[in-house]
Amino acid sequence: MDPHGDALMWRRFRSFDGSVRLLMVNQFAINVGFYMLMPYLAGHLADGLGMAAWSVGLVLGMRNLSQQGLFLLGGTLADRLGYRPVIIAGCVLRTAGFALLGFAATLPVLLVASVMTGIAGALFNPAVRAYVAHGAGERRVEAFALFNVFCQAGILLGPPIGVALLAADFRLVCVVAAAIFAVLTVLQLSALPPCRNEEPQRGGVLADWKGVAANRPFRMFALAMAGSYVLSFQIYLALPLAIGDHGAVSALFVVSALVALLGQVHITDWARKRWTASQAIARGLALMGLAFVPLIPYGVAGAPVPVAAGLACTVLLTLGTVLTCPFEMDTIVKLSGGHRVATHYGFYNTVAGLGVAGGNLAVGRLLDVGPVWVWSVLAATGAACALAVRRLGAPRRHRLRGRTRRISSTSTPF
Repeated sequence: MDPHGDALMWRRFRSFDGSVRLLMVNQFAINVGFYMLMPYLAGHLADGLGMAAWSVGLVLGMRNLSQQGLFLLGGTLADRLGYRPVIIAGCVLRTAGFALLGFAATLPVLLVASVMTGIAGALFNPAVRAYVAHGAGERRVEAFALFNVFCQAGILLGPPIGVALLAADFRLVCVVAAAIFAVLTVLQLSALPPCRNEEPQRGGVLADWKGVAANRPFRMFALAMAGSYVLSFQIYLALPLAIGDHGAVSALFVVSALVALLGQVHITDWARKRWTASQAIARGLALMGLAFVPLIPYGVAGAPVPVAAGLACTVLLTLGTVLTCPFEMDTIVKLSGGHRVATHYGFYNTVAGLGVAGGNLAVGRLLDVGPVWVWSVLAATGAACALAVRRLGAPRRHRLRGRTRRISSTSTPF
């Protein structure tokens, strides 16, 4: 790794408030604990417990459903109760859920454990991001760039730790993962100061949700960005199916994490000097769509995707995600107006989750029809999302005395 890059990230990390630094380390540990266990859960259920494929799918599906379906509620609780208690509650639930996964042997208990881990993510995910946004102040883009570095480091380190522990016993994997979340709980209880949205909460929960849903610029941004999550998820779905080789598929994840680790801070700094948030996000989305264009000829020819082409697609896809992510997280705060920030994050995550579910169903169907359709539609999705975001971020025009007047860029949504 570049020593100058390491020094830059370390100085940047040290420059933030202690609570923001703690949450960055917290996210690293969250991803280590999650990714050392979850990739191997299906194998344990099928091979270790001898469960049928439908029951394995049910256990995994319930975790995803409980997390995606409750993001909005988790964000609302964070805004109403404060970010700190909701983050801590999520870590407590994840501790119990991971421990239970290691010792459960029946479907009902496994479903309870799976739902607990999902609810935990729905609680701390919006709360952590809202807390980071609050603690970073005007340096939100920098903070979220560094936050993503810690996320990716955890994703990179978690699976090999899981493999090493799995050689001994799957229960050991679960116990260690649960212990990580237990330590995080203690750290946050002792070192994370209280923090909440400064806006007094009036009315009921439904009023909060209606208020967020009525925020048209935010709602349109969330819909426009849903496609980006479908695109980035193809590292887990379409690309592995197209390449087939398990070793090469593992390399996709490693390359993706390394690109994000090495490039995130530099790319964000470079983009901030040249573009507005909407320009950076639009270019990132366009790059994500462009990543699939080189695969179209292989689809036309009906040929398998070579490993080199899959890796090139992964690099471009990750670069687009890296460019987009910090500006995307900051834009959510801007469009919220600083009110109900965690609820906005929860709503946004829910829309993204629904987009991924629907998008993956479409990708699966298109794979059956023919790979050329998959790569073409994914490329077009990136272009469409980029155009939508650029349009949302363009300066508004007003009619004045029969002529169109372009108002300043300060009046743009973001």
